[in-house]
Amino acid sequence: ALETLKMFEKKDSRVKSAAATNLSFLYYLENELAQATNYADLAVNSDRYNPAALTNKGNTVFANGDYEKAAEFYKEALRNDSSCTEALYNLGLTYKKLNRIDEALDCFLKLHAILRNSAQVLQQIASIYEIMEDPTQAIEWLLQLISIVPTDPHVLSKLGKLYDNEGDKSQAFHYYYESYRYFPSNIEVIEWLGAYYID
Repeated sequence: ALETLKMFEKKDSRVKSAAATNLSFLYYLENELAQATNYADLAVNSDRYNPAALTNKGNTVFANGDYEKAAEFYKEALRNDSSCTEALYNLGLTYKKLNRIDEALDCFLKLHAILRNSAQVLQQIASIYEIMEDPTQAIEWLLQLISIVPTDPHVLSKLGKLYDNEGDKSQAFHYYYESYRYFPSNIEVIEWLGAYYID
């Protein structure tokens, strides 16, 4: 893929931007941040209105820990294309990192309106409600998530934990037991079930 894309580097600016965007993403996936950054810069310089290029640039900046600057690139990508779901998702993650929880929630709720059945988006919304110490809402979103990924042991154990914290032992047992069925090696789940049976 890298070889093929490098052949397009010398073409006109739009083609060059598209090739550089893809090269940047491939290097990012391989955790070669310096190369990913170089190609992200090339993509943005070739076409400043390319939302994918701006998102990639935001990703490289995010990976280097500059979350404020990353947010700026994601916002610019969204100004150029309001339906750029990657930029919106990453902006939500960035706000979460910056502890701007309300803004993060706003991003993920907008995404949920676009991608109704995205497991990642539902999980992020539930996680944010948990951070906001609103277990009722967290449980509600996790129940939606479990309707999409019914065999995810992590989500099932998270539901068990939330129900346990709320004092609902029978629901907690149900979800912990389901989690155990799909992934019998989780020590925390085994400990909880052991203590439940002792009680």
